[in-house]
Amino acid sequence: MPTCVPLRTVRAVDFDPTRPKWEQIADQLRARIADGTLPPRALVSEVQLEAEFEVARGTVRKATAALRDEGLLITTPGLGSFVA
Repeated sequence: MPTCVPLRTVRAVDFDPTRPKWEQIADQLRARIADGTLPPRALVSEVQLEAEFEVARGTVRKATAALRDEGLLITTPGLGSFVA
C-alpha cells in the first residue's frame, strides 16, 4: 500500500528568478527522493505541492511530468503520482 508523506507547510524554495519555477520544484523533489524524504511508493500530491510552493497547478504538473519522464514518478489515472 502506498504511503503518504506529509510535505512541509512552509515554502521550501526561494525561487531563482532566472530559472523556471517548475524546474526548481522538480529539483527539490529529486533531492527529496534521493535523500529518502520521499520513499518509494510515496504519494506525491499535486494539491500539497501547489500549497507548499505557492504556485499554480500547471507549474506543479510540469515539474511532475519532468520527473515522470525521468522515471522517478509513476502516475496512475484516478490514483495520483507515486515515487517509482
